[in-house]
Amino acid sequence: MGFPGDHLIPLVDEGLGNSAYLVDLSDGRALAVDASRDLRTLYTAAERRGLTVAYAADTHLHADFLSGAVQLGHEHGASILASAAGGRAFGHQGLADGDEVDLGGFTLRALATPGHTDEHLSFLLLDGRAELGVFTGGSLTVNSAARTDLLGPERTEELARAQYRSLRRLTELPDNTAVWPTHGAGSFCSAPPGTERTSSIGAQKQANPLLAAPDEDTFVSQLIASLGTYPAYFDRLGEANRRGPGVVTGTPLLTELSAEQVRALVADGGHVVDVRQAADYAAGHIPGSLSIPLRGQFATWLGWLLPDTAPLAFVTADGQDLSEIVWQAYKIGYERLTGRLAGGMDAWTAAGHRLAATAFVTADRAGGNPYIDVRQESEFTAGHVPGAVNIELGGLAHVAAEAPEGAIVACGHGERAMTAASLLERAGHSDVAVLDGGPADFAAAHGEKLVQGAEGTRS
Repeated sequence: MGFPGDHLIPLVDEGLGNSAYLVDLSDGRALAVDASRDLRTLYTAAERRGLTVAYAADTHLHADFLSGAVQLGHEHGASILASAAGGRAFGHQGLADGDEVDLGGFTLRALATPGHTDEHLSFLLLDGRAELGVFTGGSLTVNSAARTDLLGPERTEELARAQYRSLRRLTELPDNTAVWPTHGAGSFCSAPPGTERTSSIGAQKQANPLLAAPDEDTFVSQLIASLGTYPAYFDRLGEANRRGPGVVTGTPLLTELSAEQVRALVADGGHVVDVRQAADYAAGHIPGSLSIPLRGQFATWLGWLLPDTAPLAFVTADGQDLSEIVWQAYKIGYERLTGRLAGGMDAWTAAGHRLAATAFVTADRAGGNPYIDVRQESEFTAGHVPGAVNIELGGLAHVAAEAPEGAIVACGHGERAMTAASLLERAGHSDVAVLDGGPADFAAAHGEKLVQGAEGTRS
């Protein structure tokens, strides 16, 4: 949108709901914006075009992933561009409001846009005097703006007011200026409805409900009211990004572990993460293991539910991409990956160890029990089974002992519910069942209609 020659390459992380960007500067060099530590997709795009990443720009100190800028500096010699106010403890070119960087044919201008973080910058890309587009990071996003509560509740309103001023400043750009945000649908930093990940200033003036707020107080109230919960690891990564992530040499591998080594790891305070699909976990798993099916959202739930200080072992299925486990863990700072169970569950049983199983039932077999819905509160209020109790998955471990016995645990499809069931089993519940499906399936099977509203939610 607005960029010539199709030189802008969005790199979407569907799991985290974010976009990084690779800009072909037309001379064999590239600019990377808000790249994560998992650089596989970026490197593929760069190699396809024969590009070397000459600049790595970060709009802010990210809370939801470790930045790949340091890695790009190490491997490509990229100059790192970031806010001078961020206090980063590694070599970079610190930029303040209005500073410009000559990219060789294009210019990048820093715009101070605090709100999501104190030191947040947006980067305006110019061709001569023409504003091509603006990398808005966690400031103006498609039909929304990023959350302002990551620095603590005592600063949420102050930062929301800063966000108001930042968005107003961005809307002073020409209407045809492209808007290239980092956070988008599915991000816990900013999760507006819809699937569009880029826009324009003019389109956002028309469609963004926050920009329609008549005054600052209304904007602040609307933004704060939209804030839901966020993963626990968000509280750690801002500082990790300020210090600078360690450089990764090669692709880390998962060591093959025997059943006895896995048992020893657990005895020493480690955790077993079972990344197989929900149905496989239900059929038989290591007692006390945590089910987190390997998919785009794997990193989110790993970082929400387990500490980054304990060793982890993994149970995998044949054919699963082990590098996907590693890079999703590494991009959120989880590096104590001891290995995976060699031979899978067959090796576990061959060693004489017992299995646990979890009932995974279709909607027609799931009636008459307490119904625990572990989706986010916003999902629950949009439509849920009558009488359901909402306990978000991210907070379930803290109240697991209070959960009703014999409950049916459900989410939208079954993956999060299986994770929830594994948490409940770890807390001593032995009669948990998981719904294979979602609320609409249950309602249809039992002649009910979904209800809307917050009744049944628990903090």
